[in-house]
Amino acid sequence: MRGIYVHIPFCRGKCPYCGFYSVRGTPELMDAYRDALIRETDSYSGSGISADTVYFGGGTPSVFGGRTVEVLRRIKDVFCISEDAEITMECNPSSCTEEVVASAVSAGVNRISLGLQSAVDGERRALGRTAGADGAVAAAGLCRKYGVKNLSLDLMIGIPGQTRESLRSSLDLCARLGAEHISVYMLQIEEGTFFYKNRDRLSLPDEELCEKLYFDVCSTLASRGYGHYEISNFALPGYESRHNTKYWNCDEYLGFGASAHSFMNGRRYYYSDSVEDYIAGKEPVPDGDGGGVEEYLMLRLRLAEGVRYGEFERRFGRPLPPAYKKAAGNIGGGLVKMDENGFSLTEKGFMVSNAVIGKILF
Repeated sequence: MRGIYVHIPFCRGKCPYCGFYSVRGTPELMDAYRDALIRETDSYSGSGISADTVYFGGGTPSVFGGRTVEVLRRIKDVFCISEDAEITMECNPSSCTEEVVASAVSAGVNRISLGLQSAVDGERRALGRTAGADGAVAAAGLCRKYGVKNLSLDLMIGIPGQTRESLRSSLDLCARLGAEHISVYMLQIEEGTFFYKNRDRLSLPDEELCEKLYFDVCSTLASRGYGHYEISNFALPGYESRHNTKYWNCDEYLGFGASAHSFMNGRRYYYSDSVEDYIAGKEPVPDGDGGGVEEYLMLRLRLAEGVRYGEFERRFGRPLPPAYKKAAGNIGGGLVKMDENGFSLTEKGFMVSNAVIGKILF
């Protein structure tokens, strides 16, 4: 089955590190955007497309309010959404109100991803977060109150002023909240962001400390029962993100909204970074073929499971070319592990994944 992704590009303000497409939204603009999402959804009426994951990302979908529910209900009317579908909504704690959570759950949302980033208020302020960690605790409480049994929390490492001790506080809070899933991202200084413009004045952890922070995350979460199933993602058994796993498996998905990408019938395409263009009904931009051997290997090597020879042969109708096996086997330093069924990156390999994957593929 396919996945459906809906991009909600509205935020109350721009975080200084964020390189994703987002804008401030007036009620009128958000209403027009909702109508455009419903119009595109309706264009698939009668298609018979089935999906078992729906993901509302952003931006800040919780800022979109009840419009998110309207779009979700239309999606469920038009597409064949499986009864056990994973339906996720990203929320910022500062906009995760009781009304937002209650209406989302009533419409079928069963997984909420909260942008915690850090449990240390000084670090949160450095990231432009307006609410303190107590706001995230309250938001998590609302999710539980309304029956959400799949709660994901986002953390960030490499934050200005972060230490191993402060990271431990964030991990402790995730455990206390009982999060079933935790995503941990290394701060990237993206061109065009406030952090990029002021990068020389940021007090960032150095490379050595960032490496220690990453391995602290891996060991701490492992000791608490979380499986490290993807470079940046950890989950209790059975709570791996089904939607995001579609990306890493090179499975098909439909993307709706400004800046959203799709992969259907072997072709990739995307909508421009423009709310106005999307509302006006401009066509998506073709982005070439997708799902080829190198793309598949690159994405699968993000997963702890890595590349499995049998799965590769079932997908492509031929064995994995020996050159890739040889390249993986030639990488030393404990970065790659191999067995008779395939190969994958180790946690040490995850830390330098771009370089290792590049050596295997090119």
